[in-house]
Amino acid sequence: MKTKRISAIFLIVALLLSIPFIAMQFTEEVQWSPFDFILMGVLLSLTGLGIDFILRTFPKLQQRLLLIAVVLGAFFLIWAELAVGLFGSPFAGS
Repeated sequence: MKTKRISAIFLIVALLLSIPFIAMQFTEEVQWSPFDFILMGVLLSLTGLGIDFILRTFPKLQQRLLLIAVVLGAFFLIWAELAVGLFGSPFAGS
């Protein structure tokens, strides 16, 4: 069961990463480097694995929802910083 979950997470990550890859074939507006794909793959994988860990570890629904919200919030903040430099940190290349 655990192997199927992890396989599903990585399959979803691959499908999500295929969106910008396919878009790059049709437009010049999407320009990702190999580093961008690696970084987003790691970020998506860690998010998926973190949510899976929360679902397996915490029995109460309220705990699960709160912790998943924290993981997703961190994901979106990091994503926004990497995409547009929301906070202007050197992390985003600003």
